Amino acid sequence: MRLRDLITDVWSWLDYKPAMADPGRAGRRNAWAELTGSWVPDEDLRRLAAYRLLASYDSNQAGQLTAVTEGDETGVERRELGDASKLVDTALGYLLGSEQTIIVAGAEHAADDEPSADATATLAVQDKLREWAEKELLPLRVQQAERTAILLGDAVYSLAWEPSKGRVLLRTWDPGLYFPEWPEDGEQDGAEFPTRVHLAWELPEDKRRGLKTRLRRVTYELAPITPASHTATAKDGSPVRDQLVTEAGEPALIPGDTQDPGTGAITRTYPWAPNRPTLWTCYLTDAEWDLNDLKHADVLYDLPMHKARYRVRSDGEALDRLDLMVDFIPLVHITNSIPASGEHWGKPTVAAVLQALDELSATDTDSSGASATTGTPIIGLAGARLPIDRTTGQPLPVKVRAGTVWQLNDNGRMDVLDTSAQLAELRARVDHVLDRIAANSRLTAAGLGTLDPTALPSGYALQLALGPLDSLVAAMRLARTHKYTVLLRMVQRLHQAGQAEGWPAGESLPARLVWGPHTPTDRAAVLDEVVKGVGAGVLSVETGVRMLIDAGYPIDDARAEIERIQTRAFDAAARLADATGDNAAVREYLGLPEAASETGPAPLISETAPES
Repeated sequence: MRLRDLITDVWSWLDYKPAMADPGRAGRRNAWAELTGSWVPDEDLRRLAAYRLLASYDSNQAGQLTAVTEGDETGVERRELGDASKLVDTALGYLLGSEQTIIVAGAEHAADDEPSADATATLAVQDKLREWAEKELLPLRVQQAERTAILLGDAVYSLAWEPSKGRVLLRTWDPGLYFPEWPEDGEQDGAEFPTRVHLAWELPEDKRRGLKTRLRRVTYELAPITPASHTATAKDGSPVRDQLVTEAGEPALIPGDTQDPGTGAITRTYPWAPNRPTLWTCYLTDAEWDLNDLKHADVLYDLPMHKARYRVRSDGEALDRLDLMVDFIPLVHITNSIPASGEHWGKPTVAAVLQALDELSATDTDSSGASATTGTPIIGLAGARLPIDRTTGQPLPVKVRAGTVWQLNDNGRMDVLDTSAQLAELRARVDHVLDRIAANSRLTAAGLGTLDPTALPSGYALQLALGPLDSLVAAMRLARTHKYTVLLRMVQRLHQAGQAEGWPAGESLPARLVWGPHTPTDRAAVLDEVVKGVGAGVLSVETGVRMLIDAGYPIDDARAEIERIQTRAFDAAARLADATGDNAAVREYLGLPEAASETGPAPLISETAPES
């Protein structure tokens, strides 16, 4: 390899694979002909090749893929025992934690004695988001997307308003179908959003229905607002969109849009930005092409639209630049890691240890061969009388079975090839490679469950052993925090745009997805700490209850729990009475009603003396 052939990018950790060196180079593309079509841009070939290689490791097919793409016939004999899949699943479990909860800032104040109108509205939005999450199976979708992100480095969510269901639909996508277009002007940054995004894949031939192999492309594009359009029928009977005109023959506007008579620019005010008119909206196009109709020069980003056949939404709207009535692209790209400066793609968890996984697979393959010769050893016989085939007169093959007896001559002997020492060395090497994988992936031996518990003298030592795992999970969650905030903001705005019942207009409230603890908590130690801290007066009851909730104790409502504690805190009430001398404050502290007055009103004495 020459220096000018050395590629340094977000997928450089895979360059040790010959097929990944440059998939777009002449002669290389044929190696991936079955994986990518001619419509795939050359700049995306390395990314798609990386996804395919990583997926093969997850399904124990890395050796088979090597045999296909590199011509290494020994790859089909490669032993793969699920180590890559275990790393991915383990990292997924630590990332997700015990649960995921949608939290809207300020909703907790709705439980106050006199909650404000803002707190009540915030709680209503939080309840709406949680109800939507339950209907759309959000925990399941998150697990689908996050496993893909950990394995491949990237994952994609899509949001779409479904008129028939009256809510936003959430879907997850393979990142290999995701093709963003970034602005040509300006610097690219990981936090930048594309102005045009495609989801594209091939549809197989369906001979029963008479359909050829097709390419489907779903395009989201931010563009200036145009006049209103409606679904019409083309000459060939296919659905298209046509511009609406007024009785005067002028282009019609969507109700609520305004047009500047001088410039002709159309502006719109969205429910989430009532004081900020905008010129932009998002258009959706969903079309198909026959692959036979595409030339080699027709790449994904520039397909011939006159050969497209447009799909129709459930409400009958043709998806030909359909105005979604939102000023954002309802797609969220999740990265497994924080992208480097100038990059947009994430790095999978197994990236740093992929060569170690190859080494582990090779060692397992060698161990399998050594165990075969150890369990069924190779035996050399000298001076033995072997059975003869009476038909051919040749010695019959000798097999080692339990109870087999060979008759030897006086000088005969039997030698056994002992490979147990090599097998023990290979097993020790497996343990060594596993330790390197645990350390370099930062999942740690304790996190992978391969650490002997008796090797740790204390819980503090276990915390130190889990230190790299804590930093790994913190970085992974940091890379996702903003993306899930954006996703929940889009959910609110799409419901507002669809005029869903119960979703208030106005600025979207900041909502976030809160992850549960990723490691087990010593609940007994936390309880002892709370008891001592609250008893000594260095911790408040509120803080103690919050610590118990975080440790996993079944406390649903912190305020209600504090009130129940106080109703039984007679010693504290006695100290309150001694300190203040106010019985009313004590009764309020214990949650008791106000005491009725025991002394009635004094009778009035008449000033006039009674007559004698």
